[in-house]
Order: sequence, then C-alpha cells, then structure tokens
Amino acid sequence: MLFKQQVLLRQKLFVLGSLAIGSLLYLVARVGSLDRLQPLCPIDGRFGPRGQDEIPLRALQFKRGLLHEFRKGNATKEQIRLHNLVQQLPKAIIIGVRKGGTRALLEMLNLHPSVVKASQEIHFFDNDENYAKGTEWYRKKMPFSYPHQITIEKSPAYFITEEVPERIYKMNSSIKLLIIVREPTTRAISDYTQVLEGKERKNKTYYKFEKLAIDPNTCEVNTKYKAVRTSIYTKHLERWLKYFPIEQFHIVDGDRLITEPLPELQLVEKFLNLPPRISQYNLYFNATRGFYCLRFNIVFNKCLAGSKGRIHPEVDTSVITKLRKFFHPFNQKFYQITGRTFNWP
Repeated sequence: MLFKQQVLLRQKLFVLGSLAIGSLLYLVARVGSLDRLQPLCPIDGRFGPRGQDEIPLRALQFKRGLLHEFRKGNATKEQIRLHNLVQQLPKAIIIGVRKGGTRALLEMLNLHPSVVKASQEIHFFDNDENYAKGTEWYRKKMPFSYPHQITIEKSPAYFITEEVPERIYKMNSSIKLLIIVREPTTRAISDYTQVLEGKERKNKTYYKFEKLAIDPNTCEVNTKYKAVRTSIYTKHLERWLKYFPIEQFHIVDGDRLITEPLPELQLVEKFLNLPPRISQYNLYFNATRGFYCLRFNIVFNKCLAGSKGRIHPEVDTSVITKLRKFFHPFNQKFYQITGRTFNWP
C-alpha cells in the first residue's frame, strides 16, 4: 500500500514538473517571438498612447508577414485592401556611390519598422527606356507598405548620371537623398575588383588596375577611367546642387558603416525624421564573414551576399600614392560643401 502511494506521488511530481518546464518553455518562446526592433519603455508600451509612426510589436510581425506573402503572390487583393497597403513613391533614395556600401546601407535601414525597401535596383531615372514609361510605372515597382512607412530605393548609377538630378527633382523636389562614400582610392579599387571578378567568371582577361588608372602616355591619373571618375565625389555633387539644397543630402561614411555601423545608422534615422529603433541588438559581428550581420528578431538573422567584401588585388604603392594625391583637393572641397570631414589620406 505504501509502495503504491509512493509511486502515485512520484507520478504527480513528474506531471507537475513537466507542466512547469512546459510553461517556462512557452514563456521563453512567446518572449522570443516578439520583434525587438522597437525597444519600448514598459510603461509607455502598456499604457502610453502610440504615435502614428509606431506599431504594436505583435502587429508588426503580422504585417511584415503579410507584406512578404503579397510579394510572393499569396496574399489576396482583399487582404491588401483591408490592411490599407499601398505602393508609394520613395521618400528617400540612396543615389550612390557605387561600391560605397549602398546595399549594406539599404539592408540595415530595412531593420527599422518604418522603412520598406525596394529589393531590386529600379534604374528608373538613369535609364531612358524605363524613364519613358512614366512615374506610375516607377511607383508600381515599389514594394507594398503602410501609409505611415517610407519607401527607400537605391540605384548607385543615379549619382553619376547627368540627367538624374533634374528627373528626380521633377518627381519630388523635397525628396531626401542619401550618399554613402568610401575613401576614393579604396572605392576605385573595389570598383575594379567587381568588374575583374565578372570578367574572370566569363574566362575573359582584363587589364591590371595600374594600367587602367594611370595614363601610359602622360603617367598621370587617367580621369577617363570610370572607376577614377566616380571617386571624384565633388564633381558629381555639384551637379546635384543645381537642383537640391545641401540640407536634402545626408552623407554616410561607408568605411565606418563596415566597422561601426550603429552610429551611422542613428544619424540616418535622425536625417529621415524616424524615431530611433535600430539598436546594437540588431547588429552582430560575424567573425567568419568579417563584417556585421543583421538580426531582425530572435529567429531571423541575415548576412549580406558572399560577393560583398571581396579581397582586393595588390596594387602598386606608387599608384596608390599618386591616386591619393590626385583625389586630395577634390576631397577637401567635398568636406567643405557637405560639412562632413573624413580621415582620408
């Protein structure tokens, strides 16, 4: 009899223990499922009124899921109508610079709950054929979003294409423009490296960087070489300033975005008049990849494509010195115009 009572007691304790562990795991799962992009004060989150630019965390998860389903073609038009989804023209554009970190910047800004990104480069303003299709065609290339959100697209070719500033101005004269730059010589070599990799994939040969960057006839910097010309930031910016005041531009430090992304992203949040939502939780350093990856929540992480962070070929130091000396006066003017100084040699 005593033995049976002991067995029953053990069974009860086992059941109670299982229930306790199950409840604990359930609570952990529930907490983990919350989107941590909006760290709210507990009092504000529970009792304070929400602003137009804020969404409850669970609702945010659902809404992002709905946007994803629509992009895959799984959401119905009725769902889109009920949830007030729209395709909006961008209120901010990352206009350049090529190999400055435009993709990284766009992906990192997409961490913010009030930002929706166009996944592909649209090339509307720099492509005559696309531009001829009109603004409505451009708008329909944008992702679905909620009215309070801002859509951002990036096409690095915009920065260096002559017709683009006027075309964007005609669409929206008050649009916000983001330019991400790196040290000009490093950017030029990165530009070359991407083209070189493309040639190698097609089993084609390509000139060495030194032969392209330096004119063999004059032994001076070859300004006809596109990778060099793109790095003369001030020349391109001056063309944009004919249409937009400097206050509508924000310059992002692409080199710092690699090593210390959060301060740069916080500056962009401020420029776009967004509430601060991106935190250190959303960014973690991946030692294997050698740069920061993105954490949207406890479940979903994302690193940039493997093509990012290519290893640059070795370049003759005398050529690097000549390029840096060439870019120096242009850099000084760029600092003066933008009001932002970089520690470029």
